Amino acid sequence: MLQAELPKRAAVLVVEDEAMLRLMAVDVVEDAGFEALEACDADEAMTILERRPDIRILFTDIRMPGSMDGLSLARTVKDRWPPVKIVLTSGHCSEGDVDAALESLFFAKPYDIGRVGTALRALVH
Repeated sequence: MLQAELPKRAAVLVVEDEAMLRLMAVDVVEDAGFEALEACDADEAMTILERRPDIRILFTDIRMPGSMDGLSLARTVKDRWPPVKIVLTSGHCSEGDVDAALESLFFAKPYDIGRVGTALRALVH
């Protein structure tokens, strides 16, 4: 099979302000078979989302500095890009802090890498 004929991997946007945690999340996403895109805050994430219509999943931390936190980013993504699935993570918030209307998945930090990978694959199939 020629390189051009290989199927394109689904894209996941990882938004995490802590560099080491972002790198770990990118590894989880790539190990699950996805193309990982990185953003350090919601503003950078919005720029990427506007340029990459192929993003299938937003994987974002909830507590981040900047113009909006992960919950605000998730609400914006749900409104502007409804097909994008949302996965939230936090070491400071619980699933009860997440608006049920987001129809998102939540993983408390530190999360189980295997469970996250399985959940990501299930979201796109």
